[in-house]
Amino acid sequence: MNPLKKTITTKNAPNPAGPYSQAVVADKFVFVAGQTPRDPQTGAVSDNIKEQTRQTIKNVEAILIESGSSLENIVRVDVFLSDLEYFNEMNEVYKEMIPGPFPARTTVGTMLRGIMVEIEVIALINDAR
Repeated sequence: MNPLKKTITTKNAPNPAGPYSQAVVADKFVFVAGQTPRDPQTGAVSDNIKEQTRQTIKNVEAILIESGSSLENIVRVDVFLSDLEYFNEMNEVYKEMIPGPFPARTTVGTMLRGIMVEIEVIALINDAR
């Protein structure tokens, strides 16, 4: 086990669907794996892109909090959409939930299995100066 990195797990976000960690803390950063819109308590996934985006960001936030970080500390975001036609609706929710100044971001269209959006982030740990 590498003492320079620490894996993060919280029940407030969905369990990983494969052999990966919800997040890894390394140095002054937390690297959050791609999160989906699955509600961690019920397992439900909405069929609405705005609701999916909102739940996905809530899942990211839960992991960031567990890591000692927050939405305010995000420096990099990758958003994956199953259809780029969802961009404007996703972006509307994103602007409401992610505090400015906004992090660097890339949004791409890709094949996603049974969901419309997936989001991964890199953030600073709160005590990082």
